[in-house]
Amino acid sequence: MSACMRVGPDFQPRHESWSEHWSSQPIEQVTQIAVEPDVRRWWRIFGDENLDQLIAAADASNGDLKIAALRVIEARAQLGVALAGRYPQVQQVNADVLYSARKRSDGFNTRSGAYFQYGLGYSIGWELDFWGRFSRAIESADASFFAAQANREDALVLVHAQVADTYFTLRTTEARLRIAHENAQLQKRSYEITQKLFKSGETDELDLQQAKTQYLGTLSSIPVFESQIAVARHALSILLGRPPGPLPELDVQPGKAGVVPLVDRAVLQDVPASLLLRRPDVRAAEQQMAAQSALIGVAKADLYPSISLVGSLVWSASSLTGSPNTLAVVGGPSITWNVFDLGRITNNVRVQDARLQQLIVAYQETVREAAREADDAATALIAALQRDTILDDAQGAARRSLTLANTIYREGYSDFQRVLDAQRALSAQQDAYIVNRGNAASSLIALYKAVGGGWYSDEPLVDPATRAQMQQRTDWGDLLDEPLPPSSVHSQPEVAPR
Repeated sequence: MSACMRVGPDFQPRHESWSEHWSSQPIEQVTQIAVEPDVRRWWRIFGDENLDQLIAAADASNGDLKIAALRVIEARAQLGVALAGRYPQVQQVNADVLYSARKRSDGFNTRSGAYFQYGLGYSIGWELDFWGRFSRAIESADASFFAAQANREDALVLVHAQVADTYFTLRTTEARLRIAHENAQLQKRSYEITQKLFKSGETDELDLQQAKTQYLGTLSSIPVFESQIAVARHALSILLGRPPGPLPELDVQPGKAGVVPLVDRAVLQDVPASLLLRRPDVRAAEQQMAAQSALIGVAKADLYPSISLVGSLVWSASSLTGSPNTLAVVGGPSITWNVFDLGRITNNVRVQDARLQQLIVAYQETVREAAREADDAATALIAALQRDTILDDAQGAARRSLTLANTIYREGYSDFQRVLDAQRALSAQQDAYIVNRGNAASSLIALYKAVGGGWYSDEPLVDPATRAQMQQRTDWGDLLDEPLPPSSVHSQPEVAPR
């Protein structure tokens, strides 16, 4: 009689029509379909071993990833709680031993008036899953388990993107610091020349003070860049699950300090529309809908009578001479129905349905936001790529302008202001060029993140140290082993938005 019928909606997939065939001209412009590098390890497109080592270290020790993995274990245990509903819900064993004595007129006589009574009983109650209450609860817990797995994969996507973005922020700032040092050296020489000319009376104090102002202004930017580098290193340490300190991973491949590569394509293994719907946060939102849909069935089951099989086995005996031993067996069906509480139950069903509708809207918003993120990242990458050539030419022209300005100044054909202007333009164009390179790398990272790249890790769900700590406290059985593969999430039932 188990699960004769299941009340509540059956969850069926029905995505919005636009998401099935979504495409974007900017995304098509900056992506290509290829096998390598795998989108699961997209950062290898930069060919930077330092970045590879940083991400591997983050996979092993990042706190957010550990918490997300433990939430998978928690969801797995919750699924075990739901699965227990298939078995008898009430199982009790009672045992008692009573000592009794009679009080007589000649006092308390423990020989002739004392005796023992023994009792042993076993009770069992098994509610039949006639309306699908327990099967719907299992369905909900199952979907919640897969949602927890998807949330962990989403945490991997976020952490990998954060590590890569912070790494290239560090490299960009190192490059800006190098440019500031180089320009400070140029401006220092100009300042020293004007100082000598002023002392010899060949120029006025205005040139001297302007040269000094520009030199000191550039010099003052150096501590700012050094501070930003320290902050970026601290951020990387936290992402790697460490306190601020040395980062040996940055020295695995020498010569990368201050190097910001330009990659003009994102390599994908599928079309953006498919990747969009496979984003971990989108799949998590979908599974949360499935879990909530099943809870409607759990709530609706309370509208109907609860049918249970109950039974008891009781044995009793006494040490009194001639006292009989008794064995009683009681069993039969039991029906319970909250006939006069239907208002509370009905409104609870409505509460669960309203929560489902909220999750449906949240899912639709998640998909739309994912599409916007991908489109924005691709658009920003295109703009950065277009600016790269322009800014490269601009810094070349600024460098040539400074050479010419110095030449005509030394020959006396112009004042020192043109040299100062040329120095300022060179510094600005070089800095803009490097900043744009950093923006291009950041936009490419954002594009991979937007399509859900980087959801995979070689690390086990629970690291050995954490496993040993948890097993020392609690018997975990096989729950700490690796769960079902994430692909199982696609076979789960879903509910159609209504």
